[in-house]
Amino acid sequence: MRKLVRAFWVVLAVAFLIEAWLWDHLKPLVARVVDLVPWDRLKARLAAQIETLSPIATLAVFIIPLIVLFPVKLIEFWLLAHRRWASAIVLLLLAKLIGLGITAFIFDVTRQKLLQIPWFLRLYNYVIWLRDWAHAIVDPIKLRVQQWLRVFAPGRTSRAFRLLMRIRRRMHAPAAL
Repeated sequence: MRKLVRAFWVVLAVAFLIEAWLWDHLKPLVARVVDLVPWDRLKARLAAQIETLSPIATLAVFIIPLIVLFPVKLIEFWLLAHRRWASAIVLLLLAKLIGLGITAFIFDVTRQKLLQIPWFLRLYNYVIWLRDWAHAIVDPIKLRVQQWLRVFAPGRTSRAFRLLMRIRRRMHAPAAL
């Protein structure tokens, strides 16, 4: 039972890290795509208007992309229910990229105001702690997998093959009496 609980936490940590990885690695890509559109004046005006809002009103601005993308999630579920896998995956990726771009921009603009809300600050610190916790669980496993995969790196495959063959011979050798 302990191993099952441990496996659950590892899977949960991996899922959280995948989301964090997507955020960290796609945010610059999405920012570059968004920067291709000449939105500098719009960005500046939006940032100036957000500065005039209270922290709670700023929270409403931050939540708007989640509300707007919710119907898209329903469409994704509908596509999955009707076994339209490719359409569901394309829509999921598109919604993820658009949502990430909008959320990243809005969070950068609203972060200081949002962190003035005590419960949001606690939630933000908890998410940061959760990310660090997930790394603490997954990083040792990731390191072991990377070490194991190095055996199969180019130029080392013959050594790895010999090692596997030696293990195979030992497994199939007749038992000593």
